[in-house]
Formats: sequence, C-alpha cells, structure tokens
Amino acid sequence: MHRPRRFLAFIVVAMFIAPLFNCGGSSHSADELYILVSTNIQVPYWKAAGTGLSQAAGQLRVRYEFVGPDDYDPKAEKEAFDKALTKKPTGILISAGDAKSLTENIDRAIASGVPVITIDSDAPDSKRLFFIGTNNYQAGLTGGERLATELKGKGNVVVFSMPAQANLAERLRGYRAALESHPQIKIARVVDIAGDPRVVFDTTTAILGKEKDKVDAFVCLEAQGGKEVATVLSSNKITGKVVIAMDTDPDTLEWIRKGVIAATISQKPYTMTYFGLRVLDDLYHNKLPSLTGDFSKDSFAPVPAFVDTGSSLVDKNNVESFIQKTTAGGQR
Repeated sequence: MHRPRRFLAFIVVAMFIAPLFNCGGSSHSADELYILVSTNIQVPYWKAAGTGLSQAAGQLRVRYEFVGPDDYDPKAEKEAFDKALTKKPTGILISAGDAKSLTENIDRAIASGVPVITIDSDAPDSKRLFFIGTNNYQAGLTGGERLATELKGKGNVVVFSMPAQANLAERLRGYRAALESHPQIKIARVVDIAGDPRVVFDTTTAILGKEKDKVDAFVCLEAQGGKEVATVLSSNKITGKVVIAMDTDPDTLEWIRKGVIAATISQKPYTMTYFGLRVLDDLYHNKLPSLTGDFSKDSFAPVPAFVDTGSSLVDKNNVESFIQKTTAGGQR
C-alpha cells in the first residue's frame, strides 16, 4: 500500500475509534439489529467471531443475529443473506464464501439503504462499504517464508484451498510470491476441498499411499485442513513432512504441540466482528450522505478501503503463550 493511502486509512480509522468506544449510551436503541452472515458457523474460528459480535452488541445494548449454514455452503449463505435483508437490519457484516454469487445481493442491500461491510473474506466487486480482515497476501507471504525455511529451500508442495474464496486466493498468491526466490520449491498441486475437510483427509491418504516420496510438504489455506493432514501423518507414523496450517483450531494447536504441524497463521475473527459491529452502529447514528459512493477512489472518503486486523505466526516456540492469551481473551 502506498504511504499516502495508508496514512489516509489511519486517519479515517482513528476518526471511527473515538465514538466507537462510548459503550452503550442513551443514543442506542434496542430496535437496532445487526446481523452477521457467514458459512461454517459452528467451527471454532466462527465461534470466536460470534463472541466478538455478542460482546460488542452487549456493550452497545443492541440486538444481533449470527446466521448461516453449519457447513461450507455458499448457496445456503446467499439464502441466509437474503433472509437477513427481509428483516430490515440496521447493518450487515458478511464473510463472502463465494464473492461472485453474493455481489448482486450485497449491491441490492446497499441500494435499499442497509450498510454492508465484508469481514474475513471480501467481495471486492460489490458495493460493500469496505473490508475488515486479514491482509491475506501478507499472511501467505509469512507462511511461504516459513515453508521455505522448513524445506531448506527444496521440495514439492501440495496446497489445500478453496479458490472461490477471495481471501484464500490472496493467501496462495502470497505463498507463490514468497517462493519465487526459492526455485527448487514447487507447488505441485492445488486441491479444491470445496469446504469439506474429508477431501483433505482422503487426498492426503492417497498421496501418501502412492506419492509419499514425491511430496515434501502440505500447506492448508483454511482452518480445517491442517488437523486432517496431521491426523493422516500420525496414524500412518509418517515423519519428515512439513505442514503449514491456517488459523488456531484447538486440534491444530495440539498438533503443533506434538511437532506434527510446523506452524499456523493466526487471525483475529473476534476483532473483525467486534470492530465491525461498532462501525455499523456508528454509521447508523452518523449516517453517510450516500452508501453508493466509489470510496476506494475518493481521497476524501468517509470510510477506509480496508482495515487490517492483523495476523501472526504460531509455532512450537509460542504456542503455549498463545493458548494462555486466547483463553484469557475469551473470558473478557
């Protein structure tokens, strides 16, 4: 990001923060309804996001709902979004499982006067106000650099992803960029798991049965894959393979403790929803002149194009302290 844009984003976010942390004043109403729409909402990652949402709503004394399918199902998420819109909510947060299929629906919400902010996974071609989440390209760079170190600059890699999700595509782009300076490391295969962790388990099992000596590392760009790869490796007593995971599912952290997963990239789903709801609440009480401006190209835009909530590497060196901090944070 160019320095002027980064400075502008900082100023805009700072302008948001002052009113956002005035907790639950008289200006807030129980009639306000904020809805978070996502997919796979029962996995630990989204449970953490739900905690951020509920705590922000509790502090502001407003209503909230967290809706979407229990499994990865972009069609069901789209239906959940449409149903949420019929409730005439004060604002919507959404993680776009399939950005292309949701673009029209998000635009319809904006046209009806309902502000929409994407979190976690963006829909950049829609008219959503802006995106709150991880700099996924940077997360991919971080993972790729660690992968190169673990492989000592040489090896074949299998990647598990979901190409339809913009955030995962950005992570893969970051991995590829990190590996450009390591020409002896090859991404041999990218597997679309279509939201089903069983695909990771079955594919890893098949690879280790037929191509064990041809694959040196497994990279998982979403939360559920790492523990599936680790389970297969452990069950078959296979060592010497590098596994880089994504997110901090409790099983993933346990496999790091055991040394089967080398590292994972931690995100901040709690922060995404906590901050996101507060921004939507501020936009309700301090309405924009219009929701349809091209804010990304406006030097005087009232909202940023992107709020980076940050990410970090978790490995055996810091996994214990990470678990302690996560436990303490969930009790706030």
